[in-house]
Amino acid sequence: MIANNPLRDPRDRRLPQIAGPCSIVIFGITGDLARRKLLPAIYDLTNRGLLPPGFALIGFARHDTSIKDFVSDVRDAVKAGARTPWRENIWKQMAAGLRFVGGAFDEDESWERLVTRLQEIDDERGTGGNHAFYLSTPPTLFPMIIARLKKHGLAEAGNAWRRVVIEKPFGHNLNSAQELNALLSDVFPRENVFRIDHYLGKETVQNILAFRFANGMFEPIWNSNYVDHVQITMAEDIGIGSRAGYYDGIGAARDVIQNHLLQLMALVAMEEPVSFNAYSLRIEKQKILANARPPERMDLHTAHAQYAEGWAGGEEVPGYLQEQDIPADSTTETFAAMRIDIATRRWAGVPFYLRAGKRLGRRVTEVAVVFKRAPHQPFGSNDVEELGQNSLVMRIQPDEGVTLRFGAKVPGTAMEIRDVNMDFAYGGAFVESSPEAYERLILDVLLGDPPLFPQLEEVELAWKILDPVIEYWARCKNIDTYPSGTWGPVSADKMLARDGRVWRRP
Repeated sequence: MIANNPLRDPRDRRLPQIAGPCSIVIFGITGDLARRKLLPAIYDLTNRGLLPPGFALIGFARHDTSIKDFVSDVRDAVKAGARTPWRENIWKQMAAGLRFVGGAFDEDESWERLVTRLQEIDDERGTGGNHAFYLSTPPTLFPMIIARLKKHGLAEAGNAWRRVVIEKPFGHNLNSAQELNALLSDVFPRENVFRIDHYLGKETVQNILAFRFANGMFEPIWNSNYVDHVQITMAEDIGIGSRAGYYDGIGAARDVIQNHLLQLMALVAMEEPVSFNAYSLRIEKQKILANARPPERMDLHTAHAQYAEGWAGGEEVPGYLQEQDIPADSTTETFAAMRIDIATRRWAGVPFYLRAGKRLGRRVTEVAVVFKRAPHQPFGSNDVEELGQNSLVMRIQPDEGVTLRFGAKVPGTAMEIRDVNMDFAYGGAFVESSPEAYERLILDVLLGDPPLFPQLEEVELAWKILDPVIEYWARCKNIDTYPSGTWGPVSADKMLARDGRVWRRP
């Protein structure tokens, strides 16, 4: 069964997974994502021996530059962001396969140069016509680039493979997602389309499945008989920074709830798959998303707000409307929260509370499964006044691990019971460091292995959940605010208070 598990780390010597002859073309190579994540990840894969010696990387950007300057820029990006140690011989191996194409994405001359460059790569590096196209560009450019790939014959290559990789967001609502999916399906076979959600490549996200299905002690209580509710939180302590052009008009719900948090919800709630192949995992996640219900009362079970002036990291920071290039009348939310119910036997009556926001108290992403109280407690009310509900918290970042919270007797003669934590940290239990998410995802693209990539059905089902919420918010005339450095607006606290619950303080 080991050989059939696509979630196994490629470094596992019992199951070597090394990409065959191939190259990757990165559109938008000079952008922030490529510099901070993609280029360091490709170096780290090279350093770990998981890319072939003839691997090639072609950068495509709208401004021209010399190959010397391009190689120098890549070197700087790799040195700044690589996870593995710097080795000059590894860098020389990677640099030998670097190429650059400059020009506008809508000019045929630029694409003809790319076609020529790929033919040269096949001859010089032995890539065999196997090429992946990574769209590290604003989503508005996706349709243009995909159409040009088809026009210039780059989407098909006989016996070789051609794959396309797109970053979230996958559309801005259901209709736009369907249009994008239709365009992709017209150009590339379904199995050659990879939608990147980097959260699914995180080691701790994958460990949700290991935690649930490898341990017999949790699965019997993973249902509405024992679980009171589930909280999924993605909090950032930073503001929008230089992302005003992207973020305004998108907001927290589209940016992270539609993809990251709904995918986390699906992994937490899904039934056990018959195997860990891509098809079985996808089917179980789709069942959850298909049965997830948006809030019936949007006014009671959703909250959206913008951060105002406040303090973060000991410094006074501006509010969202005071950020550079943000319109004074913007109603884009930087905080979003909502209640989702899942209409299945396992989860009937168990609400899932999702929240995401910027300029909150600290940076943390976690899943908290909060259990029901014991049906009978033979203690006095004073004995348990500091006892809360048992909970199991899976920390995704930054302190990856699992915390189990339960009641224990305080030392002494009195029967006083108080909450205590039993903590597990991945960093303390395993000697080897976890690969960065993009390492895993890029390698999976080159291997043609799709288990960690959301398929078009999952994308469209997620928009069906979120669209009614966003449409309701668009009709609201006012948007709440919350001071920077706090944990969100009062309306979010009231949302849980109406259900007799409170947000967990990470």
